[in-house]
Amino acid sequence: MARRSLQSLRKLCAIVLWTTVLATLGPVHAAKMVVMEVRGTSLKVGESVDGTQTLTLKEGERVVVIGPDGKTTTRRGPYTGPLLSSGGPAPDPKQALSVLMASRDARTSSIGVVRSGAGAVKLPSPWLVDITRSGQRCLQEGETPVMWRPDSPQPLPFVIFPADRSWRADFQWGAGETQMRMPPLSRFQGLTTMLVNLDQQEFAISFSSIPKEVDNPIVLVAWMLEKGCIQQADAILESMRTAASANDKK
Repeated sequence: MARRSLQSLRKLCAIVLWTTVLATLGPVHAAKMVVMEVRGTSLKVGESVDGTQTLTLKEGERVVVIGPDGKTTTRRGPYTGPLLSSGGPAPDPKQALSVLMASRDARTSSIGVVRSGAGAVKLPSPWLVDITRSGQRCLQEGETPVMWRPDSPQPLPFVIFPADRSWRADFQWGAGETQMRMPPLSRFQGLTTMLVNLDQQEFAISFSSIPKEVDNPIVLVAWMLEKGCIQQADAILESMRTAASANDKK
């Protein structure tokens, strides 16, 4: 009986010891967060920050960050505390993919099929700008848009206007041509919304810039979903699903 009590005491002491050690070491993983939106703080969009760092926000200030697991966190002032309430283990790619797919489906349902681009023709690259439908498009910071249309044997003219229709630019798709880089003209610089007249239909396309430093595919998809670039996010999700499937077969 005394021997069992001694063994139980030793186990209890071991548990207490390891609990103390773990508490001293802190969280298993200090998540690196990417800043997506800021208002009134010294943080910069695209900056990578430690999720456990203390953040102080005044009234009216706001920070939106994306974690390596694809989850978005928003902090609004007045607030003083860590970006994340606690650290955690390194994100599991399969779990992150599931979270992103659920987020994608939820956003598609909430904003509607036509507006979101759900059901659109799949893009061969996430950085192409589909000009055959209205909606949001994401661009890498500093890059010139590359316009895209589904493959067609027919030549087709189209026209681009700014939102105020102060000028127009005429273009021509060649037979079988699917990609066309926007010309380096001064009037296209800083253009955030354009109207495209294609085959007697007009589409409004708005651009959102993503810093080049953001290259983690999980973070990119989460960013694109937040900005409404569903079709482009789908292109990355498809490559992630393919990679995950190939890895499972190994």
